[in-house]
Amino acid sequence: MKYELEDALKNEALRDAAVELLFQLADDDFMIAYRGSEWLGLAPHIEEDVAFSSISQDTMGHAAMFYQLLSDLGAGDPDELAHARQSAERKNAILLEKVNGPGTYLTEPHYDWALAVVRNYFYAQAKKVKIESLKNSSYQPLAEAAVKVNMELYYHLLHWKTWFSQLVSAGGEARARMEEAMAKVFDELEGLFSMGDRAEEFTEHHLIDSEETLRTRWMQMMSPVFESLALKMPEQFGMKSGNGRNGEHTADLQAALDTLGEVYSFDPAASW
Repeated sequence: MKYELEDALKNEALRDAAVELLFQLADDDFMIAYRGSEWLGLAPHIEEDVAFSSISQDTMGHAAMFYQLLSDLGAGDPDELAHARQSAERKNAILLEKVNGPGTYLTEPHYDWALAVVRNYFYAQAKKVKIESLKNSSYQPLAEAAVKVNMELYYHLLHWKTWFSQLVSAGGEARARMEEAMAKVFDELEGLFSMGDRAEEFTEHHLIDSEETLRTRWMQMMSPVFESLALKMPEQFGMKSGNGRNGEHTADLQAALDTLGEVYSFDPAASW
Protein backbone atom coordinates (compact mmCIF):
# COMPACT_ATOMS: atom_id res chain seq x y z
CA MET A 1 0.00 0.00 0.00
CA LYS A 2 1.24 3.49 -0.88
CA TYR A 3 0.75 6.51 1.35
CA GLU A 4 0.69 10.13 0.21
CA LEU A 5 1.47 13.18 2.35
CA GLU A 6 -2.18 13.57 3.31
CA ASP A 7 -2.28 9.98 4.58
CA ALA A 8 0.83 10.47 6.71
CA LEU A 9 -0.56 13.66 8.25
CA LYS A 10 -3.67 11.76 9.29
CA ASN A 11 -1.78 8.73 10.62
CA GLU A 12 0.37 9.79 13.59
CA ALA A 13 2.32 6.53 13.85
CA LEU A 14 3.19 6.56 10.15
CA ARG A 15 4.12 10.24 10.26
CA ASP A 16 6.39 9.82 13.28
CA ALA A 17 8.17 6.84 11.70
CA ALA A 18 8.65 8.70 8.41
CA VAL A 19 10.00 11.76 10.26
CA GLU A 20 12.52 9.67 12.19
CA LEU A 21 13.76 7.92 9.05
CA LEU A 22 14.01 11.17 7.11
CA PHE A 23 16.10 12.76 9.86
CA GLN A 24 18.55 9.87 9.59
CA LEU A 25 18.77 10.18 5.81
CA ALA A 26 19.04 13.98 5.82
CA ASP A 27 21.58 14.21 8.64
CA ASP A 28 23.79 11.51 7.07
CA ASP A 29 23.99 13.39 3.78
CA PHE A 30 24.38 16.74 5.51
CA MET A 31 27.43 15.62 7.48
CA ILE A 32 29.24 13.66 4.77
CA ALA A 33 28.70 16.56 2.37
CA TYR A 34 30.22 18.96 4.88
CA ARG A 35 33.26 16.75 5.43
CA GLY A 36 33.62 16.55 1.66
CA SER A 37 33.45 20.33 1.33
CA GLU A 38 36.45 20.62 3.66
CA TRP A 39 38.60 19.03 0.95
CA LEU A 40 38.07 22.01 -1.38
CA GLY A 41 41.52 23.08 -2.53
CA LEU A 42 43.16 20.18 -0.66
CA ALA A 43 42.33 17.19 -2.89
CA PRO A 44 45.24 15.32 -4.56
CA HIS A 45 44.86 17.17 -7.88
CA ILE A 46 42.68 19.82 -9.48
CA GLU A 47 40.45 17.39 -11.39
CA GLU A 48 39.65 15.62 -8.12
CA ASP A 49 39.05 18.97 -6.46
CA VAL A 50 36.32 19.67 -9.01
CA ALA A 51 34.86 16.16 -8.91
CA PHE A 52 34.76 15.93 -5.10
CA SER A 53 33.21 19.39 -4.85
CA SER A 54 30.50 18.35 -7.32
CA ILE A 55 29.76 15.17 -5.37
CA SER A 56 29.54 17.10 -2.11
CA GLN A 57 27.21 19.64 -3.72
CA ASP A 58 24.97 16.83 -5.02
CA THR A 59 24.93 15.21 -1.60
CA MET A 60 24.01 18.45 0.16
CA GLY A 61 21.21 18.75 -2.39
CA HIS A 62 19.97 15.32 -1.35
CA ALA A 63 20.02 16.42 2.27
CA ALA A 64 18.00 19.52 1.35
CA MET A 65 15.47 17.28 -0.41
CA PHE A 66 15.03 15.15 2.71
CA TYR A 67 14.79 18.23 4.97
CA GLN A 68 12.04 19.56 2.68
CA LEU A 69 10.13 16.28 3.05
CA LEU A 70 10.47 16.70 6.81
CA SER A 71 9.11 20.22 6.55
CA ASP A 72 6.14 18.93 4.52
CA LEU A 73 5.40 16.58 7.43
CA GLY A 74 5.39 19.49 9.87
CA ALA A 75 8.84 18.96 11.38
CA GLY A 76 9.93 22.57 10.88
CA ASP A 77 11.63 24.96 8.49
CA PRO A 78 14.25 23.18 6.30
CA ASP A 79 17.00 25.71 7.05
CA GLU A 80 16.35 25.47 10.76
CA LEU A 81 16.36 21.68 10.65
CA ALA A 82 19.71 21.74 8.88
CA HIS A 83 21.47 24.46 10.85
CA ALA A 84 19.79 25.11 14.19
CA ARG A 85 19.34 21.69 15.81
CA GLN A 86 21.68 20.71 18.63
CA SER A 87 24.09 17.78 18.37
CA ALA A 88 21.94 15.59 20.66
CA GLU A 89 19.06 16.00 18.20
CA ARG A 90 21.08 14.81 15.21
CA LYS A 91 20.54 11.33 13.78
CA ASN A 92 23.61 10.91 11.55
CA ALA A 93 25.93 7.93 11.88
CA ILE A 94 29.02 8.80 13.92
CA LEU A 95 31.30 7.59 11.11
CA LEU A 96 30.22 10.57 9.02
CA GLU A 97 30.93 13.24 11.61
CA LYS A 98 34.53 12.22 12.32
CA VAL A 99 37.11 14.79 11.24
CA ASN A 100 39.06 14.28 8.01
CA GLY A 101 42.32 14.28 9.95
CA PRO A 102 44.47 16.52 12.16
CA GLY A 103 44.16 20.28 11.93
CA THR A 104 41.31 22.34 10.55
CA TYR A 105 40.50 23.62 7.09
CA LEU A 106 42.09 27.01 7.87
CA THR A 107 44.81 25.87 10.27
CA GLU A 108 47.36 23.23 9.26
CA PRO A 109 44.99 20.70 7.66
CA HIS A 110 46.73 17.33 7.48
CA TYR A 111 43.82 15.34 6.15
CA ASP A 112 43.81 11.62 5.36
CA TRP A 113 42.94 10.95 1.71
CA ALA A 114 42.79 7.19 2.30
CA LEU A 115 40.15 7.76 4.98
CA ALA A 116 38.20 10.06 2.64
CA VAL A 117 38.17 7.42 -0.11
CA VAL A 118 37.19 4.52 2.14
CA ARG A 119 34.55 6.46 4.07
CA ASN A 120 32.95 7.91 0.95
CA TYR A 121 33.03 4.64 -0.97
CA PHE A 122 31.56 2.57 1.85
CA TYR A 123 28.95 5.25 2.50
CA ALA A 124 28.02 5.61 -1.18
CA GLN A 125 27.46 1.85 -1.39
CA ALA A 126 25.39 1.83 1.80
CA LYS A 127 23.37 4.76 0.50
CA LYS A 128 22.84 3.00 -2.82
CA VAL A 129 21.44 -0.05 -1.00
CA LYS A 130 19.11 2.17 1.03
CA ILE A 131 17.98 4.18 -1.98
CA GLU A 132 17.11 1.00 -3.90
CA SER A 133 14.99 -0.03 -0.92
CA LEU A 134 13.42 3.42 -0.60
CA LYS A 135 12.32 3.36 -4.24
CA ASN A 136 9.74 0.81 -3.01
CA SER A 137 8.87 2.71 0.16
CA SER A 138 5.23 2.82 1.20
CA TYR A 139 5.57 6.59 1.65
CA GLN A 140 5.23 7.80 -1.91
CA PRO A 141 7.00 11.20 -1.55
CA LEU A 142 10.04 9.38 -0.16
CA ALA A 143 9.94 6.79 -2.94
CA GLU A 144 9.85 9.57 -5.54
CA ALA A 145 12.77 11.37 -3.87
CA ALA A 146 14.77 8.13 -3.92
CA VAL A 147 14.37 7.89 -7.70
CA LYS A 148 15.83 11.39 -8.10
CA VAL A 149 18.72 10.74 -5.73
CA ASN A 150 19.56 7.47 -7.47
CA MET A 151 20.31 9.21 -10.77
CA GLU A 152 23.27 11.09 -9.27
CA LEU A 153 24.34 8.37 -6.85
CA TYR A 154 25.46 6.09 -9.67
CA TYR A 155 28.28 8.47 -10.55
CA HIS A 156 29.27 9.03 -6.92
CA LEU A 157 29.64 5.30 -6.38
CA LEU A 158 31.63 4.81 -9.59
CA HIS A 159 33.97 7.64 -8.64
CA TRP A 160 34.81 6.28 -5.20
CA LYS A 161 35.02 2.67 -6.34
CA THR A 162 37.63 3.70 -8.91
CA TRP A 163 39.73 5.52 -6.31
CA PHE A 164 39.40 2.62 -3.86
CA SER A 165 40.44 -0.04 -6.36
CA GLN A 166 43.36 1.95 -7.75
CA LEU A 167 44.85 2.81 -4.37
CA VAL A 168 44.50 -0.68 -2.93
CA SER A 169 45.90 -2.34 -6.05
CA ALA A 170 48.86 0.07 -6.10
CA GLY A 171 50.40 -1.87 -3.21
CA GLY A 172 53.14 -0.54 -0.95
CA GLU A 173 52.40 2.52 1.16
CA ALA A 174 49.13 3.22 -0.68
CA ARG A 175 47.68 -0.18 0.19
CA ALA A 176 48.95 0.03 3.77
CA ARG A 177 47.26 3.39 4.27
CA MET A 178 44.04 2.12 2.74
CA GLU A 179 44.02 -0.92 5.03
CA GLU A 180 44.59 1.37 8.02
CA ALA A 181 41.69 3.57 6.89
CA MET A 182 39.46 0.53 6.39
CA ALA A 183 40.12 -0.60 9.94
CA LYS A 184 38.97 2.81 11.23
CA VAL A 185 35.86 2.79 9.07
CA PHE A 186 34.87 -0.78 9.95
CA ASP A 187 35.09 0.21 13.64
CA GLU A 188 32.10 2.54 13.05
CA LEU A 189 30.44 1.07 9.95
CA GLU A 190 27.55 -0.59 11.79
CA GLY A 191 26.28 2.89 12.57
CA LEU A 192 25.37 3.32 8.89
CA PHE A 193 23.02 0.34 8.99
CA SER A 194 21.58 0.91 12.44
CA MET A 195 18.17 2.57 12.47
CA GLY A 196 18.18 3.22 16.19
CA ASP A 197 15.55 2.45 18.78
CA ARG A 198 12.66 2.86 16.34
CA ALA A 199 13.87 0.49 13.64
CA GLU A 200 10.85 -1.82 13.97
CA GLU A 201 8.52 1.06 13.17
CA PHE A 202 10.22 1.58 9.81
CA THR A 203 9.68 -2.00 8.71
CA GLU A 204 6.23 -2.16 10.28
CA HIS A 205 5.11 0.68 8.02
CA HIS A 206 7.11 -0.68 5.05
CA LEU A 207 9.16 2.50 4.77
CA ILE A 208 12.47 0.69 4.19
CA ASP A 209 13.93 -2.80 4.50
CA SER A 210 15.37 -4.04 7.79
CA GLU A 211 18.87 -3.32 9.07
CA GLU A 212 19.87 -6.94 8.52
CA THR A 213 18.63 -6.93 4.93
CA LEU A 214 20.44 -3.71 4.07
CA ARG A 215 23.66 -4.86 5.71
CA THR A 216 23.52 -8.18 3.85
CA ARG A 217 22.96 -6.45 0.52
CA TRP A 218 25.89 -4.13 1.18
CA MET A 219 28.16 -7.09 1.84
CA GLN A 220 26.93 -8.83 -1.31
CA MET A 221 27.77 -5.76 -3.38
CA MET A 222 31.18 -5.25 -1.76
CA SER A 223 32.38 -8.86 -1.55
CA PRO A 224 33.38 -9.17 -5.24
CA VAL A 225 35.41 -5.97 -4.97
CA PHE A 226 37.17 -7.19 -1.84
CA GLU A 227 37.89 -10.56 -3.41
CA SER A 228 39.31 -9.01 -6.56
CA LEU A 229 41.71 -6.94 -4.44
CA ALA A 230 42.64 -9.80 -2.05
CA LEU A 231 41.04 -7.98 0.88
CA LYS A 232 39.31 -9.66 3.79
CA MET A 233 36.00 -8.31 5.02
CA PRO A 234 35.41 -8.61 8.79
CA GLU A 235 32.57 -10.84 9.91
CA GLN A 236 31.11 -8.08 12.06
CA PHE A 237 31.14 -4.29 11.85
CA GLY A 238 31.62 -2.00 14.82
CA MET A 239 29.86 0.95 16.40
CA LYS A 240 32.75 1.86 18.65
CA SER A 241 31.83 5.47 19.48
CA GLY A 242 28.09 4.97 20.00
CA ASN A 243 24.89 5.04 17.97
CA GLY A 244 24.24 8.36 16.32
CA ARG A 245 20.66 7.31 15.50
CA ASN A 246 19.91 7.62 19.21
CA GLY A 247 21.56 11.03 19.60
CA GLU A 248 24.96 9.71 20.70
CA HIS A 249 27.75 11.77 19.13
CA THR A 250 31.34 12.93 19.44
CA ALA A 251 32.84 16.36 19.97
CA ASP A 252 33.64 16.37 16.23
CA LEU A 253 29.95 16.84 15.47
CA GLN A 254 29.50 19.87 17.70
CA ALA A 255 32.57 21.52 16.21
CA ALA A 256 31.19 20.91 12.72
CA LEU A 257 27.76 22.28 13.65
CA ASP A 258 29.33 25.40 15.14
CA THR A 259 30.98 26.08 11.78
CA LEU A 260 28.00 25.10 9.65
CA GLY A 261 25.56 27.17 11.67
CA GLU A 262 27.69 30.28 12.11
CA VAL A 263 26.14 32.35 9.33
CA TYR A 264 22.61 31.05 9.94
CA SER A 265 22.85 31.87 13.65
CA PHE A 266 24.06 35.37 12.83
CA ASP A 267 20.93 36.12 10.78
CA PRO A 268 18.30 33.31 10.68
CA ALA A 269 15.94 35.55 8.67
CA ALA A 270 18.38 36.14 5.82
CA SER A 271 17.35 35.12 2.31
CA TRP A 272 19.61 32.72 0.44
